[in-house]
Amino acid sequence: MDLQPSLDFVYQSLPHHVLFGAGKLAEVKSQVERVGSRRAMVLSTPGQEELARRVAGLLGEWCVAIHPHAIQHVPYETVKAAMKDVHQHNVDLLVAVGGGSTVGLAKGVALETKLPILAIPTTYAGSEMTHIWGISKDGHKTTGRDSVVKPACVIYDPELIVSLPPAMSLTSGVNAMAHAVEALYAQNQSPIASMMAEESIRQLALGLPRVVAQPGDVEARATSMYGAWLAACVLDMVGMALHHKLCHTLGGSFGMPHAETHTVILPYAIAYNASSIGNALSRMARALGCEPMQVASTVQELSRQNGGPTSLRELGFEEKNLQRASELAAQKSYPNPRPVVQEDILFLLQQAWSGALPQQA
Repeated sequence: MDLQPSLDFVYQSLPHHVLFGAGKLAEVKSQVERVGSRRAMVLSTPGQEELARRVAGLLGEWCVAIHPHAIQHVPYETVKAAMKDVHQHNVDLLVAVGGGSTVGLAKGVALETKLPILAIPTTYAGSEMTHIWGISKDGHKTTGRDSVVKPACVIYDPELIVSLPPAMSLTSGVNAMAHAVEALYAQNQSPIASMMAEESIRQLALGLPRVVAQPGDVEARATSMYGAWLAACVLDMVGMALHHKLCHTLGGSFGMPHAETHTVILPYAIAYNASSIGNALSRMARALGCEPMQVASTVQELSRQNGGPTSLRELGFEEKNLQRASELAAQKSYPNPRPVVQEDILFLLQQAWSGALPQQA
């Protein structure tokens, strides 16, 4: 394996403050104080309102509102609704408790208000470490980068993720792995990002099967969370490619579930690019303990063997929409190691729809 990295690169990392470890949630009030806020609003999805109220209890009088209305893909209407609560309660800090949907909502509000965010992740999504935002409007998901949306503080407490069901843990973890995979062949890759990405893939591949087998194992949860944190860090350092474009298209234009779609698409995106990512493929193989040309199938087997989805069909995607999805994904040019050709993307999506063994078009 030729694993010598390219030594012609640009490296940039925005500052961040991270607390990692079991029981760290107890320090949430001290972190609010460190940020300098006294009027926090806690955000969550409806399903995590109980945890949001627990966090509010830890904050005491420093919590002035709870907004448990985040949903996936961050529809613009949900941002407007949260903004009303911000103005009504004179909020000076957003505390996002949950996964990508909740952090995404906080980012949407921060984009408009410049309010700081304290993130408490309960999935492996990774959005909490980035200055990337995404908002869905009129059937399309728009994404961008702005330093104002990057959380001022992130608290990673593996005890909070013990209750995440095994199936959701797996798909959330593979979603994180996708960040690391694409970081290895990003247009603006760097040796630092590549080292972190390879270790991320290794830790997630090690931790996720243990989490599925023993959901209450805090050590396994910490291993997976560590891998997800590394993936989130590289997501903030470099740009993404075909895999993320496809998933944004399927999610923003067809309402497909976020993490599950990432889990299905990742092996096929790897296969599509395989002939153009020799060094990156070798690093993935080393992390996964397989041969380079087995990487795509190994990632698919990680999902299959642990009860995860392997086809768009089982996620409810209609076959008649494959043509339109391929057209949308190929509409705008974006960095990818292999040229994005609509006919080849259609072949990729047809494979992903049926759950076939990943092959290169």
